[in-house]
Amino acid sequence: MEPFVFSIKDSYRAAVEAQTGGRNTVLYDDQGNPSVMYRLPKFNLDDVVDTWPNEPHPAFIVNGVVKDEIFISKYQNIIKNSRAYSIPNQDPATSINFDTARAASFAKGTGWHLMTNAEWAAIALWCRKNGYEPRGNNDYGQDISAPHEKGVETYGGGDPYKTYRVATGSGPASWSHDGTLAGIFDLNGNVHEWVDGLKLVDGKIWVHDENDFQTGNAAGDNTGWLDLGAYMDVDGTTLQLDSVIDNVMDEASSEYISHIFENMTADTGFTVPERLKYLAVFPEGTGYNGDYIYVRNYGERLPLRGGYWSGGSAAGVFQLGLYSERSGSSHRIGFRSAFVSL
Repeated sequence: MEPFVFSIKDSYRAAVEAQTGGRNTVLYDDQGNPSVMYRLPKFNLDDVVDTWPNEPHPAFIVNGVVKDEIFISKYQNIIKNSRAYSIPNQDPATSINFDTARAASFAKGTGWHLMTNAEWAAIALWCRKNGYEPRGNNDYGQDISAPHEKGVETYGGGDPYKTYRVATGSGPASWSHDGTLAGIFDLNGNVHEWVDGLKLVDGKIWVHDENDFQTGNAAGDNTGWLDLGAYMDVDGTTLQLDSVIDNVMDEASSEYISHIFENMTADTGFTVPERLKYLAVFPEGTGYNGDYIYVRNYGERLPLRGGYWSGGSAAGVFQLGLYSERSGSSHRIGFRSAFVSL
């Protein structure tokens, strides 16, 4: 695999836009280095769920301003000179903790940021509305439901018989969010992805106000975050939302719960905040393809999305991990950046 060499050529942007009908473009950071981005046009909540309000999805509201579009990295990111880049056919950056992923995204300049949970949810809900669950590397280099679909191996973990990571965007079109080569790749599997704008603190759910990605995110500081009055609680083997936390998992044994996302419930008498449905933290009905949610309701937990190379059928656009500390880092955790014009 040839290493990517940075260059600034308007012809690169023109070629990408021509090939994808303008759905993809190339954006340059404040050092002039390129990233291939997917242009996501604004849509309303009732565009993805008929009974929801006729108002923009939170991903398109930044600092109180409605945005006509946001730009999502088409590929899981690499890091060069402490900056995040969306480039095809690369081994995605891994062994990166939350704060480093966030810093590498912000380092690119104004408007750049670590992809937020609101942005991820917007894409996932769009997929559900359109009846499309992107496949991906969730079974050692292939998709568990379509094992003939494979990506190009970049890392095998020392195992000569198995593929772990694959090159960004190297799978077939079915591995993109819309089933075309112009879509966003690898939202199902390959590596978990850190996202901003959501966290658990001792089981309580905190979220950004809309898509205010400039909100600080230091450990122990919830300034500017919204407390929705909801906790991740457990009732036996069932994950449920509640206004209080009755059952704290065992920290000494690193206990966590794994649960099919669409089977989550709410405690009797508790009304789930609609915003949590808009943010794909709680299901609205069915149709989530068996994706899983994983939770520890003690300590601070930062979100991981999508699953990784051995997630199998539990991986997917609605998979959500709320079990990792911000210092978490492994060869199966990566990220992607996004851009909004401010």
